Amino acid sequence: MIEQSLFLIKPNAVSSRHVGHIITMLEEHDFAIRQMKLFRFDQELARRFYQEHLEKEFYPRLESFMCSGNTVALLLEKEHAIHELRELMGEVEPEKRKPGTIRALYGNGVTDNGAHASDSAASAIREIGIIFPEEYSK
Repeated sequence: MIEQSLFLIKPNAVSSRHVGHIITMLEEHDFAIRQMKLFRFDQELARRFYQEHLEKEFYPRLESFMCSGNTVALLLEKEHAIHELRELMGEVEPEKRKPGTIRALYGNGVTDNGAHASDSAASAIREIGIIFPEEYSK
């Protein structure tokens, strides 16, 4: 089944000039890029995007980090995109990351892990609607 997923290249990977490397990995794994944009989170957008984490102890660090620099957003499409993208991205915790995953190669810590991908079809719809609202206003 063809699915869409949102993928974010986070500020640490953007500032370290890994955008091209990451996009190459995505294309080598047959992800089709349907839309792409460079933007910067502000506090309001971060709170809307990460609403499920607002009350968690780590949220202030996450918000500060995500607002600290540019992010590249990609709307990706592929058969089984959500599962395959999360596999390619890798784990949040550095010690659990498999070699060759995006986070193992370009992530630093837990928060500055280099990338975000939608974790379910419902999350993909919500996240794409926030970052690419024009996609759902057609």
